[in-house]
Amino acid sequence: MEKLDNKAIIRRFVEEIENTGDVSNIHEFISEDYTEIYEGERYPIGIQGAIDHVLGVRKVFPDLKLTIENQISEGDWVATIYSVTGTFKENWDYLGIKSTGKQITFTGVNVDRVADGKIIEHGGAANLLGPLLDAAAIIRK
Repeated sequence: MEKLDNKAIIRRFVEEIENTGDVSNIHEFISEDYTEIYEGERYPIGIQGAIDHVLGVRKVFPDLKLTIENQISEGDWVATIYSVTGTFKENWDYLGIKSTGKQITFTGVNVDRVADGKIIEHGGAANLLGPLLDAAAIIRK
């Protein structure tokens, strides 16, 4: 297999893993030392954590479709600007928001570090709260 550039690795991960929910070959994309970065804190979750994340998101949005709008790469880092559509099928326990079966659209940016052909760090931000609130039938009990 030819060596892919970092943007192509992220693009393939989106197309083959995130957009399908098939995590059977996630180890081809994610490092065993995979770390999520959230609000400046580092959470080493490894391959299993990445699997849990992908499957959790697809449980809430089973038809999730992430579209890459633009990518910028410098050194080991790739910034990916994206848009997402998905049907809000499952209650989002984390936020106490009830599902409605409505389709939502949101945008975001991911920042990933790739080392030795695998994603080793991931962080980012999504404009998700507003679209979820718009789609939600009941915000909280």
